[in-house]
Amino acid sequence: MARKPMMAGNWKMNNTVAEAVVLTQELSNRYKGSWSDRAEVVICPPYVDLKPAVTVLDFDKTKIAVGAQNVYWEPKGAFTGEISIPMIKEIGCTHCIVGHSERRELFGETNEDVNRKVKALLAANMTPIVCVGESLAVRDEGTTDEYVTAQVRAAFAGVEPNDVARSIVAYEPIWAIGTGRTATPEQAETVCAAIRVTLAEQFGPEAAECVRILYGGSVNPGNVEGLMAKSDIDGGLVGGASLDAASFAQLVEACL
Repeated sequence: MARKPMMAGNWKMNNTVAEAVVLTQELSNRYKGSWSDRAEVVICPPYVDLKPAVTVLDFDKTKIAVGAQNVYWEPKGAFTGEISIPMIKEIGCTHCIVGHSERRELFGETNEDVNRKVKALLAANMTPIVCVGESLAVRDEGTTDEYVTAQVRAAFAGVEPNDVARSIVAYEPIWAIGTGRTATPEQAETVCAAIRVTLAEQFGPEAAECVRILYGGSVNPGNVEGLMAKSDIDGGLVGGASLDAASFAQLVEACL
């Protein structure tokens, strides 16, 4: 089946409200109507920038979706410093990144945490972008496929096939995030194909064929076309290049 490509920008901890408004407006100005027919575009600003970004896009009627970078699985309560799904949904978010390696490594997020977030987002009819990926040590050991597919199985444990089908997986080798190093298209395709096989084994081939699998890890205009040429890579989860409107627009164009 033909899966609609996606290019998602993870702004990480960058951009004040004023800067976010400028970047969102620049993206909106570069937006082409043909994009919405052939690709899905998502930006994931920091929490404080979500509402301003949505406001700009709504005013311009630009079909760029907005997602959060993280969320807590409980709807409300005594969880100081956390943000709930109802909060980001009311703002206008439709997507949310979960399980990014920086959340796992810096903040101790576990596979069980990721699974709770995935289930809560799906229950709220939001789209999780589930990040998986290996360290350089795991790759050097030759156990990348086993490590990454175990993360996939844990993230979707107890999820129904029809919900898995509307989810997104982002394969991000940790050794390539923000380093300027990129997995070769062949390396990325091998792991993305293993992810799809794992999803087919767990949830059936029909669900697996619907899941979009993104590659992340120093994606830029110079390497995107080689990555997008691979059959199991359906787009990118982009860090640094998403902070520049011209570069990000080039990446979107490579999806078309």
